[in-house]
Amino acid sequence: MPRPPSPANSPLYSPEERQRRDNSRWTLVQGLLAPLQFVVFLVSLALVLRYLATGQGLEAAGLSVLVKTLTLYTIMLTGCIWEKEVFGVWLFARAFFWEDVFSMLVLALHTAYLWAWWTGALDPRALMLLALAAYAAYLINAGQFLLKLRAARLQRTLQQATA
Repeated sequence: MPRPPSPANSPLYSPEERQRRDNSRWTLVQGLLAPLQFVVFLVSLALVLRYLATGQGLEAAGLSVLVKTLTLYTIMLTGCIWEKEVFGVWLFARAFFWEDVFSMLVLALHTAYLWAWWTGALDPRALMLLALAAYAAYLINAGQFLLKLRAARLQRTLQQATA
C-alpha cells in the first residue's frame, strides 16, 4: 500500500535516508541517466516535429521514440531500485509519491506508443502525435523531479545554516 506524501514542510530525506542516498551507487546511475534521457528526448522531439512539419524522416522519428522509451524504462527500473535502497519501497516512496504517480502516466503513454507502433493501430501522424503527448507528460514529470531536487537542496542549506 503506497504511503501518503509527507507534508510540504517536512524534510525530503531523514538523516538515515540521506546517508543511504549518498552511499547508493544508484544515485550516481540516476544522476547519469536523467541528463542522458533528456538529450535523447530533445533529439527525438526534433525528429518527431520534423516529421510532423515536413512528412520526412518517419523512420528516424519512430526509431528515436523507441530509443527514448527504452531509456525511460531503464531510468524507471533503476529508479525503483534506488527508491528501494533509499526509502525501503520499490515505488511510491513518501518523498516522491506524486512524482511516481505522474510517472505512471508517462509510462502508460510511452507504452501506448509501443503498442500502437507494434500493432499498426495508428497511422504515422497519429503515432507521432501520441509520442508528443508522451513527451509532454515526460516534461511535466521531469519538472516535478527538478522542483523536488531543488527543494531538497534548499532544505539541506537551511538545515546547515541552522546547525
